[in-house]
Amino acid sequence: MKVSKIIKNFFGHLTTINEHRFLVMKHCFRVGLYKQGLTHDLSKYSPTEFIPGVKYFQGDRSPNNAQREHEGYSSAWLHHKGRNKHHLEYWIDYAVSNGDDKAHTKMEGMKMPIRYVCEMFIDRVSASKNYQKEKYTDKSALEYYEKSVDHYMIHPDTKAMLEYLLVMLSVKGEEYTYRYIKKEVLKGHIPYEKDKINQLEQGLHV
Repeated sequence: MKVSKIIKNFFGHLTTINEHRFLVMKHCFRVGLYKQGLTHDLSKYSPTEFIPGVKYFQGDRSPNNAQREHEGYSSAWLHHKGRNKHHLEYWIDYAVSNGDDKAHTKMEGMKMPIRYVCEMFIDRVSASKNYQKEKYTDKSALEYYEKSVDHYMIHPDTKAMLEYLLVMLSVKGEEYTYRYIKKEVLKGHIPYEKDKINQLEQGLHV
């Protein structure tokens, strides 16, 4: 790779990280997640993540995808997902046995703490804004999620809550959704159970 290309990618990738972190921080602050807003994605500045990010910088999509396509896996992503609790992949573990030893051979998504579900939602919205720029709408994060959800290993309750917030954003808009997260979701007023959340989501379509 030419020096000029390295320099361009370096500043391009650094700018993308900084812009994304700023958006996440701003939205986390809106809902009262101050510590998570300040510490979001700090591992992206580590050599393990930053160097591949520069090498495979794209500008319009994650460099992790480019590294995965070229090398067969993304070392940056493997490092990142194991250190950031707002990613559903962080919470994949062996199933609880409940007396069945065979259950230990199965992996599944654990139920994420609600504050990390909210950060995950904010992360997805912010990433959509970063990459889609002027093409972004309140439906963008939901549309991206729907393209990928089939392969997610995610707890049913966590899945229901994430989908509820994404649908709410697409229907009610950003101001309403962030106010709802701060006043209702994070204060524990909304039941964090799949069936009850699905009932609430149906009300958004009325």
